[in-house]
Amino acid sequence: MVSSQSSKTPMEPRSNFKWVLLFLLATQLGCQLISCSVTYDSKSIVINGERRILISGSIHYTRSTPEMWEDLVMKAKDGGLDVIDTYVFWNVHEPSQGNYNFEGRYDLVRFLKIVQKAGMYVHLRIGPYVCAEWNFGGFPVWLKYVPNISFRTDNEPFKRAMKGFTEKIVNLMKSEKMFESQGGPIILSQVENEYGSVGKAYGGAGYNYMTWAANMAVKLDTGVPWVMCKQDDAPDPIINTCNGFYCDDFSPNKPYKPTLWTETWSGWFTEFGGPIYERPVQDLAFGVARFIQKGGSFFNYYMFHGGTNFGRSAGGPFITTSYDYDAPIDEYGLIRQPKYGHLKNLHKAIKQCEPALLSVEPDITSFGNLQQAHVFSPKSGPCAAFLSNYDPNNAAKVTFNNKHYTLPPWSISILPDCNNVAFNTANVEVESTKMEMKPSDSDMFSWEMFTEDLTVSDESSTFTATGLLEQINITRDTSDYLWYTTSVDVGSSESFLRGGEPPKLLVQSMGHALHVFVNGEHSGSSFGTRKHRRFTYKETINLRAGSNKIALLSVAMGLPNMGGHYETWETGVLGPVALYGLDRGKMDLAWVNWTYQAGLKGEAMNVISANTNSYMKWTQDSLIGQKQKPLTWHKAYFNEPDGDEPLALDMNSMGKGEAWINGQSIGRYWSTYANGDCQGCHYAGVYRPLTCQLGCGQPTQRWYHVPRSWLKPSNNLLVLFEELGGDPTKISLVKRSTVQ
Repeated sequence: MVSSQSSKTPMEPRSNFKWVLLFLLATQLGCQLISCSVTYDSKSIVINGERRILISGSIHYTRSTPEMWEDLVMKAKDGGLDVIDTYVFWNVHEPSQGNYNFEGRYDLVRFLKIVQKAGMYVHLRIGPYVCAEWNFGGFPVWLKYVPNISFRTDNEPFKRAMKGFTEKIVNLMKSEKMFESQGGPIILSQVENEYGSVGKAYGGAGYNYMTWAANMAVKLDTGVPWVMCKQDDAPDPIINTCNGFYCDDFSPNKPYKPTLWTETWSGWFTEFGGPIYERPVQDLAFGVARFIQKGGSFFNYYMFHGGTNFGRSAGGPFITTSYDYDAPIDEYGLIRQPKYGHLKNLHKAIKQCEPALLSVEPDITSFGNLQQAHVFSPKSGPCAAFLSNYDPNNAAKVTFNNKHYTLPPWSISILPDCNNVAFNTANVEVESTKMEMKPSDSDMFSWEMFTEDLTVSDESSTFTATGLLEQINITRDTSDYLWYTTSVDVGSSESFLRGGEPPKLLVQSMGHALHVFVNGEHSGSSFGTRKHRRFTYKETINLRAGSNKIALLSVAMGLPNMGGHYETWETGVLGPVALYGLDRGKMDLAWVNWTYQAGLKGEAMNVISANTNSYMKWTQDSLIGQKQKPLTWHKAYFNEPDGDEPLALDMNSMGKGEAWINGQSIGRYWSTYANGDCQGCHYAGVYRPLTCQLGCGQPTQRWYHVPRSWLKPSNNLLVLFEELGGDPTKISLVKRSTVQ
């Protein structure tokens, strides 16, 4: 058994009674009155001397609201979970260097205390790199501009910053007595995240950084073990762990470490323009049961509740505002059946087998090429058996302990007494429910609008430079938007002015979206994708004799969150930019003078606030449905609907932009249609996201979560910035509910 704590002085005989009493209290109260030990051996995590099979689920505090936390945690507990897993998001906690924020949705301690109150444990994944389809992988953007920095490698500026934040979180946890060694709920912590393949690409520098990170973490003396996921060479005493759809073939790098599965992928994330990915619960249960029968003792559903990428937190880029993940608890906090109930039954069956699973190694018997029995037979106590059929097409009949069992295709039967089947992964006995969006009794009223000013009138917010500049270096990610503006002189003798073929403008961008305006008129837009960030706009434009103003609005949709040295990846209009079809031939615009403005005028004037300055030129929106204008701000008011159902905005009538409720961003919206291969889904066989796609031909995301805690009884303010055009008068507030 490997311990992360120093040995203790033997207690004196006269104090035996006191220690016995405290031990009994700890046993009853989950170690909340005295310090407890967390160690490990080859079989499992060991808490206060007891081996445990631990069932965990990821719930990210930043992707929900504090008012939702207790309900989410209790639903997880009722679903058979022992542990809540969460990342720690550096960029929200240290938005500017040395200035920290642990309030509201970012109140990590409050979240952990709710978990503790529920009698559950915590796996705190400090990272501080998280990936997580989160903006910049969780790193604050200011980190990119630390002199001589290079992310996630043997680089002193990066290591110094990473150590500082890790220490900040560990010291905060210690001050609140959050580690199990202090009587708190944290039993595991993670340093770094899925670094293995990146580290190998970096060679010696990667290995040096990884071992430094491991040693740095251990020296923080938390009293609980540290893990590294997808890190085969994690040094002692760090436990290396597995992430994936399946982890039954995974083994830790030392025989005295337990087999832990830190990300059991319950579904998959969604990107704008892509379909919705689901994972059948039969296959998810099959993957978990196969992991347990092969010696696994800890697994964590990523996600158990996915939640919402509020504001501009989604990264990747192109990740949707919804982070539902096909999780057992949906984005809105409602139970998804049969996923939740079927997994709950699985957890109950596993717990019935726990004494046998943690006592002995299994005896494995083959019934055929694709059928096996894993039998755990301790010297005392009941045995447990797992009967497996790996055939994805055919059921199998097997004989075990002189009894006949029928195993459906691609399934495992769990027998906690080696006799009776308590659970089969393919036999779902939970009634399915369907989610639906119902109209609410709340209507939008008092619509007003104003169009974003395309003229550069405030010289204090602009500057001019020769050539095309990288977007994030200018905006520092304080806005999705950057204007590139230049002028082109056209002679009166040009052929196209006399009926010839009009010129074309070519713009190549690493955007991720681009809107082109010529002389104040919208000429067109173009978009990248998650797989093809670089894209090209090449369209005919209307030029006139004399000076012509070309304005390019580059739009970012989340910064990269993964990849080697992704801090060096560039965004924005980086060229080439050129005019074709003039009498003189191609006109290269890449190295002319460009005027830059970061952000929108409406952002600078804080139009999302109810206290907007009176000089804002809002106009009545009575004709909005007749003319769709790009780059338009809209606002309206609404009253809170009755009831307590979760709420969402139906944005199907809009194009692309961002929405705010009472000054808080509910996220980016985009009514782009899902392109995929929605040919049905069957649970049997090796799962990959492409095998279960839904929503093809529909908007990738139509509904956007509105937390009730953000609302007042009346006069709630909705503000939109619409990039393309749309009819906001058709936006509606709907209620999400489950139906049988």
